[in-house]
Amino acid sequence: MPVTDLALLMGAARVAGDIAKGYFGNNPVVTDKPAGAGPVTAADLAVNRMLHETLASARPDYGWLSEETEDTAHRLSTARQFVIDPIDGTRAFIAGSHDWAHSLAVVADGQVLAAAVYLPMRDLMFAATYRGGAMVNGEPVQVTSAPLHGATVLANKPSFEGHFWQQGITPPIKRAFRSSLAYRLCLVAQGRFDGMITLRPSWEWDIAAGALIASEAGATVTDPTGLPLRFNNPHPQVPGVLAAGPELHAGLAQRLEPPLAKA
Repeated sequence: MPVTDLALLMGAARVAGDIAKGYFGNNPVVTDKPAGAGPVTAADLAVNRMLHETLASARPDYGWLSEETEDTAHRLSTARQFVIDPIDGTRAFIAGSHDWAHSLAVVADGQVLAAAVYLPMRDLMFAATYRGGAMVNGEPVQVTSAPLHGATVLANKPSFEGHFWQQGITPPIKRAFRSSLAYRLCLVAQGRFDGMITLRPSWEWDIAAGALIASEAGATVTDPTGLPLRFNNPHPQVPGVLAAGPELHAGLAQRLEPPLAKA
């Protein structure tokens, strides 16, 4: 029986974890990407090589989009695409934190169909299929139904600067942070936090897998203007992400300053 896309992603993610753990804490070579795009380690590159070899061999007709592979227009002519972040949270990886992840997704017609986000240092495997629900380590997950007041939302500090919010008033919520965007979305799916928001352009490889997992766990997942996220764009970015249970999502979206949210 042919392996499903989800099983393929999950298996590859576990192998990625084995490779990355071999570098973790061992001072892997770190270089800075051009144009201030952030650091990349030998572990990122080794995982990327394995994932490309494994996934492209299994699905040679799928397009390829990865943070650590030079992008080409070829993926735009394919029916399905892999959208991959070999290590999401590279800075956390370098710093010795356990909050980094492998983020793997399959996309068709702009929609994520299958997703796996694996945190090898915590042995957490988040997975989802479109309209098939979301799980962590085989157990179903569900978002909270928290209202706006008193909710805890994962975000970086700049997302709560006054100019992003109507009348300069930030919403009455608590802020928490994790380095990996994929992990933030999965933590919302798991119900450990009530929502997540990022108001700066986000690369598709950071969010594609996590967006499906959060959505299948019951979250409303959009860009900051309330539009659905679409993937495999010619320029592979979306203008930020807002993910939370429906009531909290609506409360946050209503308080964003529309012109700045669209900037």
